[in-house]
Amino acid sequence: MKFAIVSDTHDNMANFHKAIDFLNARKITTMLHCGDICAQEIIDQATRIFKGKIIFVRGNGDFDLRDISEKMDIELGGKKIGMVHYPDVAKNMAESGKYDLVFYGHTHRPWEERVGECRLVNPGELAGQRFKPTFAVYDTETERLELKILERI
Repeated sequence: MKFAIVSDTHDNMANFHKAIDFLNARKITTMLHCGDICAQEIIDQATRIFKGKIIFVRGNGDFDLRDISEKMDIELGGKKIGMVHYPDVAKNMAESGKYDLVFYGHTHRPWEERVGECRLVNPGELAGQRFKPTFAVYDTETERLELKILERI
């Protein structure tokens, strides 16, 4: 099973739409969004055009999105996954030994490290505010994580 990980959209629907088009074309039907979507309108548009399920967590820029959890525990393709916006919380989650993968955002910088048996991953930012817009795709069968640079897709 392949799924996508995105973060820090910051209302940039043009970039989000391009990432969604890429995922739809590859029949990837699950997306994890690690916060800072920023507006309900972006959620509404994304859920209309993405041909699958998007799981959102709330970030520090998501003031009006009160019905979105700050942290999620899910299972996909036999992997125990934690997702949150904040790197310090993500690191604590990874250190707990409870997860195979923990995904987070906030720093806008793509990052991956091992914490014990857990992979701790930031997919970067879709907004393109500080760095080039990126997102990630993870394959649960091969355990391969690919960083996608938006301008190259």
